[in-house]
Amino acid sequence: MTSAALTAEDVALIRRVLLRTTAMQLGEGKESFLEARLRSLTQQLGLGSLSELLSRLKASPTIELESRVAEVMTVNETLFFRDTPHFEALKTEVLPRIVAQRGDLRRLDIWSAACSTGQEAVSVAILLREHFPELRLWNVRIHATDVSQRAVDRTREARYNELEIGRGLSGCLRDKYFRRSGAEWQAVDDVRALIEARQMNLAQAWPAMPGMDVVLLRNVLIYFDLPTRRAILTRTRERMRADGALFLGSAETTLHVDDAWQAVISRGSAYYVPITTGGGDGKAVRNNK
Repeated sequence: MTSAALTAEDVALIRRVLLRTTAMQLGEGKESFLEARLRSLTQQLGLGSLSELLSRLKASPTIELESRVAEVMTVNETLFFRDTPHFEALKTEVLPRIVAQRGDLRRLDIWSAACSTGQEAVSVAILLREHFPELRLWNVRIHATDVSQRAVDRTREARYNELEIGRGLSGCLRDKYFRRSGAEWQAVDDVRALIEARQMNLAQAWPAMPGMDVVLLRNVLIYFDLPTRRAILTRTRERMRADGALFLGSAETTLHVDDAWQAVISRGSAYYVPITTGGGDGKAVRNNK
């Protein structure tokens, strides 16, 4: 399948579609990325050429077609236990504190926002099973959401090929928490039972959610403009328990976006807590070693 490279008009069209459907902004210099993703979608739809796909987007766009374009653009690579210091802080500091404080309630809600194909949610589930055996008697839910329905479906299945299963996951954990399924590996029922996956667009209306103890909103805010980032962080605070913890990507921060958070430096990483828990001014930084 061959066709001419994307024109400036084509790139502008895709940017408008992505902004309209997801509120995400595509940076400059992404022409090769765009073309590769669009060619993949062209094949998925059984179209004869990239030009045919672009013609449909221009002449007769439908909600379904624009959603498919946005979906193929927003499914990004991920890996198990991505950013190890985050998981170390979660294991040694955040979860022990929260578990101790929830002893009477015996409920734990963790949100993996922008979960992609589920490696983050599965990693959290494995961490809970490995290091917090007492939670087997609790009501524990890992809420995994993503704008892409295909990503949500893959998260629910928790099934990965040889390349994916080897990214960030040790052979020991693979053999303990996954089973062979044909040419792929699927997480065991005990892991998948902790995860509830559903489609959700962070830039649109949010569904009803329980109070979250931990939120992993990593490597997604960078794609939004400042007002949208601020709105997402505000909504996140409103849906978190007062003593909960928020993890962002290593290149993301609440500073100058929503200062109603306090940064906590721990285990070589940072996480954020609502300032209402400590009476801070949203700009102080605590250091926990």
